Amino acid sequence: MNVLLSPQPPTFSLQCETSRIPPPLSASQHAMASRKRKADDDEMSVSPLSSPATTSRQIVRPSKKIRGGSDITGRPLSLPRLLETLDNTQLRTVLQTICERHPDIGREVVGGAPRPSVASALQVLGDYQEKLRAAVPFGQSSSDYTYFRVKQPLAALVDAISDFTPQFLPPVEQQTNVSLQYLDAATKVIHELPDWESQQYRHHKDSAYDEISGAWALVITEAAKRGGGFILHTAGWDQKLAKHNQQSGGKLEQAMSAMAAEVPWLDNNSNAAPASGLSDPNSILNQIINGNYGSPVRVGPW
Repeated sequence: MNVLLSPQPPTFSLQCETSRIPPPLSASQHAMASRKRKADDDEMSVSPLSSPATTSRQIVRPSKKIRGGSDITGRPLSLPRLLETLDNTQLRTVLQTICERHPDIGREVVGGAPRPSVASALQVLGDYQEKLRAAVPFGQSSSDYTYFRVKQPLAALVDAISDFTPQFLPPVEQQTNVSLQYLDAATKVIHELPDWESQQYRHHKDSAYDEISGAWALVITEAAKRGGGFILHTAGWDQKLAKHNQQSGGKLEQAMSAMAAEVPWLDNNSNAAPASGLSDPNSILNQIINGNYGSPVRVGPW
């Protein structure tokens, strides 16, 4: 017997759906929820993210400059960069050429450049000496061949000595010690010049000796006017001059004559007296230093 049962609505699903519906809020809970929503709305209204000024502001990023191939082109170096690439010789050549073309610029350079010191002048003379040594041929060679090999650097060295010497003489140089220091070193350079057998090749060294001897005489004369020339003897310059004259073979006669004439109290014993000059208590030098020079001579035990 077939019994038709009427379909029944599912009760489980309905119960699940009904269980998901939250219970109605009480009056107090409803008021708390309302206040919470209002606080959230106020916070959002003042948030920087919701600010009109912030939303309308755009972040500006610096545009990166991209060098295109059309911007690259050849151009000469600027003056500071160009000067950085020049060595001393090239720089002197450029400056000398400009000064020769424009004498006014040359006079400004001469007036604005610092005066050369004894050390800087001797360094230049040393460079010329190195060039002279480098020109000497190796091995044994004739005097004529050697002379023609070294003639140009030899003449350049002698000319440099002749050009530098007036710079250290009075009235340009007022300090006697500075003048004597240069003359002493320059005379040593002249001593090292080659000695030739042929008389016609000796004129370079002979002329250098003549000029340096006259320079010594001038400085000695000026020094004698200042304090009786004490600096010449106390610093031992009379001894050094005597050695130079001996090494030159007596070619500094003018300087030696000036020393004997301008500083006669040296008693002409420059070759034998010690450098201090104070060994003889009765010498004129000691009498002047002690204040006894010109005092009456005492005779007898009193």
